[in-house]
Amino acid sequence: MTGALDGLIVADFSRVLAGPYATMLLGDLGAEVIKVERPGAGDDTRSWGPPYDVEGNATYFGSVNRNKRSVFLDLGSPGGLAEARALAVSADIMIENFKPGGLEELGLGYRALSAENPGLVYCSISGFGQGAGAELPGYDLLVQAMGGLMSVTGPDPDHPSKVGVALVDVITGLHAVYGILAAIHHRTNTGLGQRIEVNLLSSLLSAMVNQSAAQIAGGVTPGILGNDHPSITPYGVYAAADRPIVLAVGNNRQFRSLVTALGVPQLADHASYSTNPDRVKHRITLRALLEEALANHSADHWYEVLTAVGVPSGPINDLESAMDLAKSLGLDPTVTVPGSQVPQVANPIRMSATPPTYRLAPPSLPQS
Repeated sequence: MTGALDGLIVADFSRVLAGPYATMLLGDLGAEVIKVERPGAGDDTRSWGPPYDVEGNATYFGSVNRNKRSVFLDLGSPGGLAEARALAVSADIMIENFKPGGLEELGLGYRALSAENPGLVYCSISGFGQGAGAELPGYDLLVQAMGGLMSVTGPDPDHPSKVGVALVDVITGLHAVYGILAAIHHRTNTGLGQRIEVNLLSSLLSAMVNQSAAQIAGGVTPGILGNDHPSITPYGVYAAADRPIVLAVGNNRQFRSLVTALGVPQLADHASYSTNPDRVKHRITLRALLEEALANHSADHWYEVLTAVGVPSGPINDLESAMDLAKSLGLDPTVTVPGSQVPQVANPIRMSATPPTYRLAPPSLPQS
């Protein structure tokens, strides 16, 4: 089956998560990805375990490295450096997340490579940019903290929390793919490549959308509201008789349906709750009234009842239950890759003519 990016060669000089996630997505769409790893140890995430899969490999590495071939090159040796340069010059796309300036010192920077390959699309990923932030370490946790995400995440202002996955790395990887595909389109029109720079901090600030806009356009510095939404109520986690349930009520019609189903229809016309701004202002008293009604039945009961009347609601699933939900909806959340017993999370994109393909299992580390 032909992939949308068939024929494109990606030289992957990245490691850990943001870059490898980006190159895996390109590989899923048909690009040939050649991953450069250090001899002996390989990518850092090869040792990031437990957990391990049934073949004994770190699941972290496997999660972002299918559809790639690895070459193990010592960039500190003349021979390894020469092979790396030959690979980069022959590629359509190069992705790297070395310390800013590091590859320039080795003759693998954009200026040197584009002189030999003007069509090269060269993507650099950093934590805090290539300028004054170049020396800062680009770890997802640090960016969640320093970039403001933890300031709006957690149960209360005294307990700022990180998100339960390296979300900033993932968002940055998606931005890298977005920039790369735009640059490939530009190259199709002009024959010329270009350099792309993405960094974790800028990607996070963009991805915080309404929270960032509140600060720069509204002069409001957002804070922690637990699971509540700063601009919509009821939109959060509410206690039912046995366990919590999520309500995501986005308009007055949904609110009327909610309170009618809960047996308190009078709240829809109450002066404190009839409009969303009113509900946001009186969120604490509204929560108490809703939870008093929700306490009459289980979360599963309310999910069934509320879904039937068009109120967005749902249980708080663990990942096993979430995978089961996706399967029950026909979304096929997992795939098997030729040559491996290990299931993988499927690429979420559906394409009618050139869908993602799964050709190569994550590359093994050579045995010494």
